[in-house]
Amino acid sequence: MAIKDQVDQDALAAEWGLALEADAAASMDNPSVGEDDQDSEAMAAQWAAMVEDGGQFMQGAKGGAERILNQDEIDSLLGFSLSDVSLTDNSGIRAIIDSAMVSYERLPMLEIVFDRLVRLLTTSLRNFTSDNVEVSLDRITSVRFGDYLNSIPLPAILAVFKAEQWDNFGLITVNSSLIYSIIDVLLGGRRGQAIRIEGRPYTTIETNLVKRMIEVVLADAELAFRPLSPVNFNIDRLETNPRFAAISRPANAAILVRLRIDMEERGGNVELLLPYATIEPIRGVLLQMFMGEKFGRDPIWEGHLATEIGQAEVAVDAVLYEEKLPLKQMLKLKVGDTLMLELKPDAMVTVRCGDVSLTEGRMGRVGDRVAVRVVNPLRRPKTTFAMFEKADRATNRMEPQ
Repeated sequence: MAIKDQVDQDALAAEWGLALEADAAASMDNPSVGEDDQDSEAMAAQWAAMVEDGGQFMQGAKGGAERILNQDEIDSLLGFSLSDVSLTDNSGIRAIIDSAMVSYERLPMLEIVFDRLVRLLTTSLRNFTSDNVEVSLDRITSVRFGDYLNSIPLPAILAVFKAEQWDNFGLITVNSSLIYSIIDVLLGGRRGQAIRIEGRPYTTIETNLVKRMIEVVLADAELAFRPLSPVNFNIDRLETNPRFAAISRPANAAILVRLRIDMEERGGNVELLLPYATIEPIRGVLLQMFMGEKFGRDPIWEGHLATEIGQAEVAVDAVLYEEKLPLKQMLKLKVGDTLMLELKPDAMVTVRCGDVSLTEGRMGRVGDRVAVRVVNPLRRPKTTFAMFEKADRATNRMEPQ
């Protein structure tokens, strides 16, 4: 039906075209054409425009499903953009891919640690700069290491540090705004926006001043993590090219913490990046909802259990004699047969609880009761409580996380 309608529209347009040509020829032959001819020409032009619009509409209805997307629409659909790498707002297929990445929200203790870092850093930087410094926690996000390196605005100084107890590395990035601000403050510059000189590398004095500030940040980070796990952060090297600061594979996930440092009318950002492989040794304590939370062990319950075990009643057996006989000999026993006990009058009696031998004693009598006097101390079990704890820790390490 659509093809038939289009053919009709084309035929109608051809007929109107012929009619317009005939009218134009007649008007040339007869120069006394009046207002009626002008009205007819305007009406013909209007009809021609309507026919043309109708044809375009039919073609659009036919080829609407075959429209080609432009580059912006493709980037929006896929969630990828080469010009703007976003670390927070993902959409499209990128959002589906990043949904499989571990989120920092599954490690609730991290936010408490970094809040503590903000409080410590505010005091330390005020003492370091002798100025009014305000430190705020901008955001905590989970990123991929390669995407973060591509998103670092240059110029910047990147400090690679090593966590000694965790035996892995982390990264601190100081942007150019904070670099010039801290240099201006430490060298006695006036308040106001720091003057940048783009296109030149940082001098040795500037690098050393920024390194001292990074050491202050790492020292406070050690104090922030100390209630959870003692750790020492030592600067390994300083880089200005992100490619030389690769401490993890590009696809590996990491925790990114952005701290905003304001000093009156100047300041900038410090970004602390910890790959998940770095914080894996303390993953158990980072899963806590609050500091000091215990997982799996309760000392109150352990004390109660030890008390109840100490008050428990057990049955013990005094074994006078024990002998192993062949089954065929047991089958030959008849009523009246005698089993010889190879036991001397002064032989020791074994005191046993179930299958465990506790001690030995001598048989005697107290009043009308048969008694056993204990002559040897109780045998301590070979498996101690410390061995139980060690075996429990080994089992936890073997279990998949």
